[in-house]
Amino acid sequence: MVIEAMWFLIIGALMVLMAIGRKVVERLPMTGAMVYLVVGFLLGPACAGLLKIDLARDVALLRTLTEAGLVVSLFAIGMYLRVRLSNPLWRLTLRLAGPAMLITIAIMFGAAHWGLGLAVGPALLLASALAPTDPVLANELRVEEAGDDEPLRFALSSEGGLNDGAASPMVYIALALCGIESVGSSNPWTFSLAIAWGLTSAVAIGWALGTGVVTLVTWLRTRYDHALGLEGFLALGLVALAYGATLIVDGYAFIAVFVAGVALRRQEMKATGEKPPSEVLGSVERGNREEAAKDPELAHAYVAENMMGFSVEIERFIELGLMVVIGSVVSAQWHDLLRWSSIWPALFLFIVARPAGSSLALLGSSLDRHQRVLSAWLGVRGVSSFYYLLFSLEKAKSETIGGIVPVILSGIVLSVFLHGSTATILLDRYLQKRQ
Repeated sequence: MVIEAMWFLIIGALMVLMAIGRKVVERLPMTGAMVYLVVGFLLGPACAGLLKIDLARDVALLRTLTEAGLVVSLFAIGMYLRVRLSNPLWRLTLRLAGPAMLITIAIMFGAAHWGLGLAVGPALLLASALAPTDPVLANELRVEEAGDDEPLRFALSSEGGLNDGAASPMVYIALALCGIESVGSSNPWTFSLAIAWGLTSAVAIGWALGTGVVTLVTWLRTRYDHALGLEGFLALGLVALAYGATLIVDGYAFIAVFVAGVALRRQEMKATGEKPPSEVLGSVERGNREEAAKDPELAHAYVAENMMGFSVEIERFIELGLMVVIGSVVSAQWHDLLRWSSIWPALFLFIVARPAGSSLALLGSSLDRHQRVLSAWLGVRGVSSFYYLLFSLEKAKSETIGGIVPVILSGIVLSVFLHGSTATILLDRYLQKRQ
């Protein structure tokens, strides 16, 4: 009972303190993720010993929890991106989630294979796990509201939404090189077809469900006064449907969830027009919210904004929980993380591999030199890298890939502190110059 009471006190105090001190944290060169990571470390084996997590024993549970957290965050990001599909901003997304990530993986593979002496499979796995940027921890980089088309924010937000799923094929290739079979991996041609199917099925399912759910709900509301309220149920239900349906057909489910959010927002934009939904709903008084949900001119905006708001709120709880867990894992392995062989690959990623990949991919793009420099540095690593580490540990034997664990954890810790302490300052200066 004492331990249980302690947990309630610790979590309750952490939530209240973060709620009260949010403005203070935002003014300082720090983020909530830093606080949660430190709390997890202090609760872990190295200090209080209240939270003891064994990667080998708890890998399946941790992977499931991390997976659930990621999909909610990916859906929320998709709903933030309220621009037409013909907008050139999407080209930045494709450059960063495609060529930039592949170049980063190639450079990191070379560093891991020849620098760390890892075999081909583990080296590619390490590079692929560290390559995608994080959707959960990049709140400071995200577009400020649906319809925000500031190029740098849009590029970084959409990259974090898409490249988690785009990294999946490389992870599967790496696991195949480690001797772990997956769909079609026994033959290069069938593997290529499996990758193409994974991408196209994810986009198709995500778009169909995102479009279909919001169309059905708004039709029921405006025609029959049904399906009112419970936008949180709709948000989580759509996330689960898109993710589950894509997994069943062996598609890349992270992409499907992100696309579902984009599709839902696209339907809202078609119904509402160019005017931001916050302005459309701004004149609606709190007592008339239910009437707005049934109004044909407001229903789409009402659904989208409420679903997004719920998803973002859940995302904050996810960030707290997962970073405390990662902090505890780091607490159990902190000796290994302090070795130079664990630290230098992460620094190499931040200073060489990511900037090279981003800069080469953005050559000739609409971003100017200052924006390209910022996008090269602001590639946060965190929950997505932790997920791919857990996914790999669950599939492969720890003897095969155990050497990549401290390197990935070091990358996460260094990113949380290095990127977290600089992101707000750099973005504020950038935005001030743009005014």
